[in-house]
Amino acid sequence: MSEYYDDLETRSADERERAQFEAIRAQIEHVQKHAPAYSESLKDFKASEITDAASFSALPLTRKSELIELQRAHRPFGGYTPTDRGQYSHVFASPGPIYEPGYPVPDFWRFARSLHACGIRAGDLVHNCFSYHLTPAGQMFDSAAAALGCAVIPAGVGQTELQVQTIADLEPDAYVGTPSFLKIILEQADELGSDASSIKKALVSGEALPPPLRDGFAERGVNVLQCYGTADLGLIAYESDAREGLILDEGVYVEIVRPGSGDPVDEGEVGEVVVTNLGKDYPLIRFATGDLSAFLPGPSPCGRTNRRIVGWMGRADQTAKVRGMFIHPEQVDRVVKKHPQILRARLEVDWIDQADAITLRCEVEDYDESLGTAIAESIRAICKLRGEVDLVAPGSLPNDGKVIDDIRKYD
Repeated sequence: MSEYYDDLETRSADERERAQFEAIRAQIEHVQKHAPAYSESLKDFKASEITDAASFSALPLTRKSELIELQRAHRPFGGYTPTDRGQYSHVFASPGPIYEPGYPVPDFWRFARSLHACGIRAGDLVHNCFSYHLTPAGQMFDSAAAALGCAVIPAGVGQTELQVQTIADLEPDAYVGTPSFLKIILEQADELGSDASSIKKALVSGEALPPPLRDGFAERGVNVLQCYGTADLGLIAYESDAREGLILDEGVYVEIVRPGSGDPVDEGEVGEVVVTNLGKDYPLIRFATGDLSAFLPGPSPCGRTNRRIVGWMGRADQTAKVRGMFIHPEQVDRVVKKHPQILRARLEVDWIDQADAITLRCEVEDYDESLGTAIAESIRAICKLRGEVDLVAPGSLPNDGKVIDDIRKYD
């Protein structure tokens, strides 16, 4: 039985890049013809000219706020899907609200790859504790398990005592759900004197998995790995037994960009995760997730060759309200782009002498008082607020993905 889900996981980097950009060009042509939202936003781009990461990064980002606005005008999916009612099998609702389609396609959200990496195999019985109510999480893992040849207990959340009894009676091999709910189930089993020892492997998502919690599961004989995905995109990345970062799924193309812009950052620099889904049924091009992460160097020791990300490192949504005015990362990006001397910048918002104060800290090679003055003028013109400028040496700013850092304390 193969350690890998398929041959895609071990192909060379060059082979993967060629295949991905061929798929990206086909996807762009597809959405320009069949998805009204992209027919408009991508009307000035030619698919044939998208040949590498640099040319692809010129395409506009798709943001959740755009989905919400267009879905209000064009139910249910805002013109982002080329199919009509009857071709999709489900309509899910996520906070926003944002509506997502489900299709009668085996493993439509591609989570089978992450289940396989967790050691789940055909014939296993999977206890699925992701929600089946409105949101797609339960169905995502249900269809993935079915694609692997597994039976599923559609447990959902809540009714802990009944779940514990079901586990004791049916002896499932694996658990999928949040790590906190797995802990609750195991502790409830202890309190009731019930046997939950059949669960030897677990794939978790939706929450952090700190080392002490993972170690606690391991002490009980449960090998726990994690994956990362969204309701809009399905699987984005998953963990293997190497436990060194999350490996990107083969069905998406992932970029890490500077928050507030669509510009890719260097490897190792923290930025916003931007994902292009290569499936034709619900295509999303350069979808900005709002999550922060960073690329890790080199391939995983497990032998899978796709790129890896650190994992979830916070949110990129860094809007701050200053003196009654909102400042957005996009505005900071516009200031930076007006001054090519700025290598990296970070706007600090503080509370000084009972008033809001902003300082744009800019990494530059050479200190120049006139540059500081020009940047301050750009801040005033673009952000509509007066601010200070602090020119610092390259490498001085933290690598945490923050473009706006609100450090105000009022006590």
